[in-house]
Amino acid sequence: MTDALTRHLETHDWVLADGATGTNLFNMGLQSGDAPEFWNVDQPDKIRALYKGAVDAGSDMFLTNTFGGNASRLALHDGQDRVHELNRVGAEIGREIADASGRAIIVAGSMGPTGEIMAPLGPLTFERAVEMFHEQAEGLKDGGADVLWVETISAPDEYKAAAKAAELAGMPWCGTMSFDTAGRTMMGLTSEGLVDLVNALPNKPVAFGANCGVGASDLLRTVLGFVAKGPEMPVIAKGNAGIPKYVEGHIHYDGTPELMARYATLARDAGARIIGGCCGTTPEHLEKMRAALEAHTPGPSPSLEEIAATLGDFSSASDGTGENEAPKRTRRRRKV
Repeated sequence: MTDALTRHLETHDWVLADGATGTNLFNMGLQSGDAPEFWNVDQPDKIRALYKGAVDAGSDMFLTNTFGGNASRLALHDGQDRVHELNRVGAEIGREIADASGRAIIVAGSMGPTGEIMAPLGPLTFERAVEMFHEQAEGLKDGGADVLWVETISAPDEYKAAAKAAELAGMPWCGTMSFDTAGRTMMGLTSEGLVDLVNALPNKPVAFGANCGVGASDLLRTVLGFVAKGPEMPVIAKGNAGIPKYVEGHIHYDGTPELMARYATLARDAGARIIGGCCGTTPEHLEKMRAALEAHTPGPSPSLEEIAATLGDFSSASDGTGENEAPKRTRRRRKV
């Protein structure tokens, strides 16, 4: 049986994913230090509103409120024994919203990093990582998720562990890493390295790519790095809405809806087929992104100069591979 995301990709040039989870939940009253996953049980109407906000804004798929739903992350809140429950309920609410939407909506079960360092640098063994991801995957599966969505990973072995867990659960999966250290993940992997990693996996994802990171410009440079390697699978671009700024005790992202609309069309021209937003991205951003993609006539792949001129400067001179230098620029206003 072909999974729901693959079926959608077979008949559509692109898929609009959702925006931020944390940003939108903080706007609903979530406090710093709280476990968002507890809201699946304690504040289900707010989680319904989170999912419905993305659907009403035009998203074709959304991620469940289960990013930190593994035993290691939940243990910080004494919730390590509630992994299956919190993931199942998060997916059940998603299934409810998707099925009531009147159109085909894909429910993606979010699985973020464990928060631990993989051996030999840290205490987390590969086997334990697989066990934790598998436990989470089974909850998402029982709740009705269409696909598992592994995101914000930095370590290759943790990515492999999530892939193995998806195989054990019998679930299709997608996987994104966060390239936030001069074009590399925190553990040093480049865009080329992720393509090589994905190609070597016995249980390959439906799609792969990048999320979060430094900003939209850097993320698109990473996408260009993926595409240059000629991957077999669709590429995902899920960038932050601009750059975070600390204002009056809160983190705000400076990317306007108009800026994210330009990001979306540049991502499509760069070769991404699943396009969404990460931190700071609200339904207002998604509405503009949807409209821009629907009106967009595909063009040539954007140059680094065009990306920087449109979305803002890169945070580093290189994408980490040593071959793809960004243009040297002085301060310049963004075009939005």
